[in-house]
Amino acid sequence: MLRSTPLGAFDASRNRLGVLRSLRNLGRLAKIGLTLARHDALFLFAGVPIVAFYLRCAGLFARRRGPPPARPGQRLAAALDELGPGFIKLGQLLSTRADLFGEEVAADLARLQDRLPAFSGAAAKAAIETEFGEPLDKLFAAFDETAVAAASIAQVHFARTSEGRDVAVKVLRPGVAQAFARDLDLFAWLAALIERLYAPARRLRPVEIVRTLAEVVSFEMDLRFEAAAASELAENFAGDASFRVPRIDWSRTGRGVLTLERIEGVRIDDRAGLIAAGHRIEDVLQKAAAAFFNQVFRDGFFHADMHPGNMFVDAAGAIVVVDFGIMGRLDRATRWYLADMLVGFLTGDYRRVAEVHFAAGYVPATRSIDAFTQACRAIGEPILGRPLQEISVARLLAQLFQVTEQFDMETQPQLLLLQKTMVLVEGVGRRLDPEINIWTMAEPLIRCWMRENRGPEARLRERLENAVAAVERLPQLVAGVEALVNDISRNGLLLHADSIASQADAQAQRAWLAVAPLYVAAAALVAIAAALLFR
Repeated sequence: MLRSTPLGAFDASRNRLGVLRSLRNLGRLAKIGLTLARHDALFLFAGVPIVAFYLRCAGLFARRRGPPPARPGQRLAAALDELGPGFIKLGQLLSTRADLFGEEVAADLARLQDRLPAFSGAAAKAAIETEFGEPLDKLFAAFDETAVAAASIAQVHFARTSEGRDVAVKVLRPGVAQAFARDLDLFAWLAALIERLYAPARRLRPVEIVRTLAEVVSFEMDLRFEAAAASELAENFAGDASFRVPRIDWSRTGRGVLTLERIEGVRIDDRAGLIAAGHRIEDVLQKAAAAFFNQVFRDGFFHADMHPGNMFVDAAGAIVVVDFGIMGRLDRATRWYLADMLVGFLTGDYRRVAEVHFAAGYVPATRSIDAFTQACRAIGEPILGRPLQEISVARLLAQLFQVTEQFDMETQPQLLLLQKTMVLVEGVGRRLDPEINIWTMAEPLIRCWMRENRGPEARLRERLENAVAAVERLPQLVAGVEALVNDISRNGLLLHADSIASQADAQAQRAWLAVAPLYVAAAALVAIAAALLFR
């Protein structure tokens, strides 16, 4: 027989678990303090007095291993690299936060490489057989036990299917889920502690940053999600010969194994190799710019880890991307915000930039729009009038994020991911040709998209859509009135005939107000058509 547990015993058990968790994480935090102190990287927690004091105390026992690297970002990157995979992922996420640490530290963290020694080929084969419940030789005619790439979460082997197709097989690292769960628990505990003990840090949303990291890692832990992301990206570019995604072998893909077409090509940052293969650098940059622009603005779904190791140029000259564990999404409203904000900066309309931020709710309405306009001017004036090829959009966004503290603008994780991706894409462009800005190549696409989505016709179309939506809601409004009358009747309440007539008149007036914009829009369309016909 099951016995009920008193609520007090429940709370006591939960409290004991909370104490044990805190003790465990304090012990791990002491180890982190030792590592950070060895690398002279305790500045990471300088703004949180209590945590900084604890880490300094822990670091008193640390002995440095030779002279540390010169720059703070290099020291922090070395410490995170020593602390392991979860901290490497955290460092890569923090590399998007130039507003927290400055551009130099963010750039050093962005160079953190997610590389670990490979686990054995025998372990990879065993994991594949466990995943599919079949002997390896039934799935693959050949399997190379030597990994061609190894990271914190998975590693890749080349193989040939029983049908004779050359494929790349990605296999999750054994025990990786448990290791990341421990690290994520520590990050969540520490983020909550910082928010509780240090009020100024709440604007930076450390708990939200850890939640974003946990979401990214959870997607990477299930390779079916990565396969689905690759499939969606391929669907978005169907029929586009300039950009390609490897085909997924769904019959050999599961939670812990991803099998996809093996890619043959030249790394996109290998200038000499590209030229030797007969590719024009300008063509490669044009295709890369178009692919990135279409992902961000046309589709709102973009590859968010576009470093050179994930981008190749095949024999036909198409850009081919791999590794779809980190993807970004932007809804239509966010894409419009980005477009309006960038246009405002590039045209010197700083009031428009400020209004866009307030309209999107990114800056609280209690802040001064005039002061924010002035801050935007301070960012935009140095670039105004410069040729497009000399402008770094990624740097522009980074500088914009740096003014957020003064105006209580909350962190927008999706924009940070985009800014990080822009840094990678601009870096690829500079390595291939320092004289060409990749945004110059995308300018025709930008102008076309802006005309179709933010021009006068687009704004009129938006108003029409809103009017039609209002009309479509009328039946629901009428149904709601009928339901109200029926409910009142069932409960024995009577309405006077004059009251019913008065309510009907009020509903009719509201209905006319809902339909009126549609007539206004229609009249505007007629006027536009007449102007075009008789000009």
